[in-house]
Amino acid sequence: MKAELPSLVKWAAISTAAVALIAGCASKNDPVAQAAKADATKGIAAPSIAETKAIAEEAFIYGLPLVMNYAVMYEYAVDKGGPQFKAPFNQIKNESRVFTYQDTAIITPNSDTPYSFLWLDLRAEPMVISVPAVEKRRYYSVQLIDGNTYNYGYIGTRATGTEAGSYMVVGPDWKGATPPGIKKVFTSTTPFALSAFRTQLFNAGDMPNVEKLQAGYKAQPLSAFLKQPAPPAAPAISFLPATTKGIKENYFEYLDAALRFVPATPEDRDVRARLARIGIGPGKTFEFKDLSLEHKAAVGLGVKQGEEKVDKFLASGVKNVSGWNIGALFGNQDFFKGDWLMRAAAAKGGLYGNDAVEAVYPFTRADSKGEVLDGSKHNYTITFPAGQLPPVNAFWSVTMYDGKSQFLVKNPINRYLVNSPMLSGMKKNKDGSLTLYVQKDSPGRALESNWLPAPNDTLFLVMRLYYPKATAPSILPAGEGTWQPPGIVASK
Repeated sequence: MKAELPSLVKWAAISTAAVALIAGCASKNDPVAQAAKADATKGIAAPSIAETKAIAEEAFIYGLPLVMNYAVMYEYAVDKGGPQFKAPFNQIKNESRVFTYQDTAIITPNSDTPYSFLWLDLRAEPMVISVPAVEKRRYYSVQLIDGNTYNYGYIGTRATGTEAGSYMVVGPDWKGATPPGIKKVFTSTTPFALSAFRTQLFNAGDMPNVEKLQAGYKAQPLSAFLKQPAPPAAPAISFLPATTKGIKENYFEYLDAALRFVPATPEDRDVRARLARIGIGPGKTFEFKDLSLEHKAAVGLGVKQGEEKVDKFLASGVKNVSGWNIGALFGNQDFFKGDWLMRAAAAKGGLYGNDAVEAVYPFTRADSKGEVLDGSKHNYTITFPAGQLPPVNAFWSVTMYDGKSQFLVKNPINRYLVNSPMLSGMKKNKDGSLTLYVQKDSPGRALESNWLPAPNDTLFLVMRLYYPKATAPSILPAGEGTWQPPGIVASK
């Protein structure tokens, strides 16, 4: 399929001439007015240039999470020959490893816990997820995420306990009673949805135990669970090919594809009607390619300004604590309440993040003085005072990412993070404090256990507190809690 919006709308591909043209004079004979007349003559019900730019900005902010999710879904569940493919819909793919720098479908991936992935197709009938009993000291969670990137439910240590059980996931149109043997019903706002299983790994030798638990995770259609005949299969779909790397060049084409599988709700019906006015979504009245160059340039500028707003929210919509940005950016439909900017910022900051009660993610690109973290210029340290490690019921970690791509960093010791299960092998200072050495080169054999390898470039750090404690000292409410992460100090 040919893209409706080609490389014209790469994020920064807006020429000075186009900007000047869009901001141009009010003459009825200027190029913008002439273009609008030409559109009208062709029967194209196009909005004005100013309206086009505003709608494009809104389309970027509203659609970014949908586009990112669609690209991951395609790579993980559709593109069987692709390098990121996991398993077809309704089949669990257990990863008996943690993520590395080679995993590039999802930005800021968690490398703490082996994942199991289940992409659900809920069109024909509900699916039943069954979990085994899990030892109480081992954290696990099943995060249920729909095509809107809403976290619509949880199964696991915090949410449902560690006993075995079966849970039903239904699509937006399902109606019916809860069958016997089902502990709880979860409703997705979209027919396709992701289930992300996280199983805590204590150390490398613990992997066989994790694999045994993963083998106990089951997914089956409701009819199979009830031992009844299956309903007719849902029709096959020809998905538009997509990759996470292709989002910038094919943004609106991907958004058009994603919206096919995201039913409109009262919250987004108006914004989707506006998107249709510039040729996006099921209700569109014309193809974008038919618009004048001036309208297309307006779309490009709107996209650029939309991303600037998302970046600004990421920088200011959370609380800065000792250089770390902390906030609650992830949740269900009621959590977002139609705040598309917050939802877009959450996706760009780290797609598929957890609710704050499940995990809090302090993140930073700057040291305690506000200077950009750059492994080519400085070595850094993070020191937790004695008795002031992150307060969690499960575990905590600090993970290193490349500052530009937000992917894990290739390094000589294959270490992508430092986490609490590693504490017994780390060296503490004489006063009982713990110092992490964040730098591109080894701090020396004596301190290498505390080394978090950094790129020879800018870096992005994310701290993860899984199942954070709710009583003091606590990071909750996110950004306002009684516990605060220590600042990052440049050491040379």
